[in-house]
Amino acid sequence: MKRLTIKWAWVAGVSLLLGACGGGVDAEGNPIAVEPLAGATPQGVCGPGSRPEPGMQGRVSQEDHDSGRAAEGYTCNAELVGEFFERNPIGTVGGFKVERYVDKAGHECAYYDTTLVVGTNLFDGEAGVNVLDMSDPANPVRTARLITPAMLSPHESLVVSQEAGVLAAVLGTPAFGPGAVDVYDLEPDCRKPKLRGLGLLSGILGHESGLSPDGKTFYSSSPGTPTLTAVDITSKLTPRRIKTFPYRSHGLSISDDGNRAYLAFGSKNYQPSQGVLILDVSEIQARKPDPQVYEVGRVTWPEQTIPQNAIPFTRDGKPFLLEIDEYSANDGLIASHGRKVGAGRIIDISDETRPVVISNLRLAVHEPENRDEIGKDPGARMIAQGYAGHYCNIPTRVNPDIAACSMIVSGLRVFDIRDPYNPREVAYFNAPVKPRLVQVPVLLEPSNWAMSSPSFVPQRKEIWYSDGFSGFYAVRLTNGVW
Repeated sequence: MKRLTIKWAWVAGVSLLLGACGGGVDAEGNPIAVEPLAGATPQGVCGPGSRPEPGMQGRVSQEDHDSGRAAEGYTCNAELVGEFFERNPIGTVGGFKVERYVDKAGHECAYYDTTLVVGTNLFDGEAGVNVLDMSDPANPVRTARLITPAMLSPHESLVVSQEAGVLAAVLGTPAFGPGAVDVYDLEPDCRKPKLRGLGLLSGILGHESGLSPDGKTFYSSSPGTPTLTAVDITSKLTPRRIKTFPYRSHGLSISDDGNRAYLAFGSKNYQPSQGVLILDVSEIQARKPDPQVYEVGRVTWPEQTIPQNAIPFTRDGKPFLLEIDEYSANDGLIASHGRKVGAGRIIDISDETRPVVISNLRLAVHEPENRDEIGKDPGARMIAQGYAGHYCNIPTRVNPDIAACSMIVSGLRVFDIRDPYNPREVAYFNAPVKPRLVQVPVLLEPSNWAMSSPSFVPQRKEIWYSDGFSGFYAVRLTNGVW
């Protein structure tokens, strides 16, 4: 298969088309998507039992803190089922991923990392990946803590294969880590994962990851270095590096057949981020000798900050990507409270060589005209992102009804995506703000810090997520919004 290239005639045609709509192409010749819906995503009605935000969508103001209202939390068509929290005097208690698995015996388990920044909780007995028995979701019980090298600091790489019953991660940091890959079997008892293998250098440089749905190929990725590494994790002893490719990538998702990789912040070598890059990885999936990868399509957008992850799904047979950015920026440079916030979007990939952004998942606190007004809210100027997005997830890749997004100071936000062209926010859970043992103005002010990719229990209408400073939450959606 020959590498796909962008022909100048096509670039000129796209440039003309997008130029008529206010778009164009960037310096690398990538099509720039036109943001189709200006402003925040519309909100639905908060039904009985809700404690809605009193003002701007997504905001928790200083006045709310002063009056005690923030300590009560904010809910819209959502209620707390259960939580797990152990006060940590030094570091963090929730991280970047929450995963769910039900083993063949019927045990129901949750897994979440507890290290936002390596070193913050290595000496207080709280480091590692927590394993929770969720047989009673109102009373999660910790049954194990995984403390092998990658599990002590997986950064954003913790992943589970539902098909294979394996959990994996790469040792990572906010920059990049040394690349040790740990793999655990979740059968026969998900409450007591068994270490399958350790690969001390198999992941090269760790930060984020992807996992083929069949659980055979783990991808170690880094947005700062062109070291996308495919790792065979089928061995019962040592994960084996297949090959490292010269692509930068933040999070990535793999198609159900294992033949496509959707790279957020994807680019080759040290080129500027391309937003989302689609790669053909079928030769890796087929385990061909000396496998190659091929670029299929790419897309960027005007509000791009740092693309975090992109997940494929279909709606009525039509293929899409759910993508979210992290951080905010000023004039192209990442800022603690910048005027530009990437937030989330849905991308049509019916023609995967020409992806198109069709709708946005945004809150009012993300809009440029509101940034000055909310700038002094607790947590808004936190170096690690404030009012911005971080992760989205969906309960199924086939006809998902909702998408749930962790939006840091704004908590967990839920969108109805049955019409991908016209999403609506239908629920949120912004947890009660708890006092912090250590408070530093701007840096560590009391606020929500919802950073994790959530997981779902469709039969109970539950969403599980974690907050960096208040632990693990099981939340149930109410009033028929799911």
